[in-house]
Amino acid sequence: MTEPGRSKLWMRRDSLEGLPPSYCPQGCQIRVYRDGDAEAWERIVAIAFGEPIPFADKVASRPSYRPDRVLFVCRGFEPVATASALEPDEPETREPYAGYVHMVGALPAYAGLGLGYAATLAALRKMEEEGKRSALLKTDDFRLPAIRTYLKLGFVPDAREADHQARWTEIIRRIAAWNRTRLP
Repeated sequence: MTEPGRSKLWMRRDSLEGLPPSYCPQGCQIRVYRDGDAEAWERIVAIAFGEPIPFADKVASRPSYRPDRVLFVCRGFEPVATASALEPDEPETREPYAGYVHMVGALPAYAGLGLGYAATLAALRKMEEEGKRSALLKTDDFRLPAIRTYLKLGFVPDAREADHQARWTEIIRRIAAWNRTRLP
């Protein structure tokens, strides 16, 4: 959830060429949305984002929604992460051949497996398959692990509003400090 009074932050990947090799954690598989998956999507997103978000309102109502654009990482038969490969809806973000990574979420019980990376990469590969050339996404300042994943996948900050540059500077500083405290 975005802090009240603060806009979402944008990130972009200017080219879908040179994507990393496909990845899926051991014991998991990636699949597309199937009838009846709305409940699983809502469960993942409610836990990952800390609030209930209806699938019908947030994803299925978007003009670019198609079931094959909503991806799940499943452990066994259980969906444990999700990401969608849609198109930007906002007029100022509509770019020819751009895709929009939407609602990346993973269950914290499986943290450290690279589920967000796998789901986001699957969404990027779906966009590439559909002929998209670039990708956009929106995120929040406090989603440092997600932002770190997006940076690994070649996204860069896209400062679109007056306060974005200062916010991105602080986020990058915090990620760098966090990286220094982790073992190699």
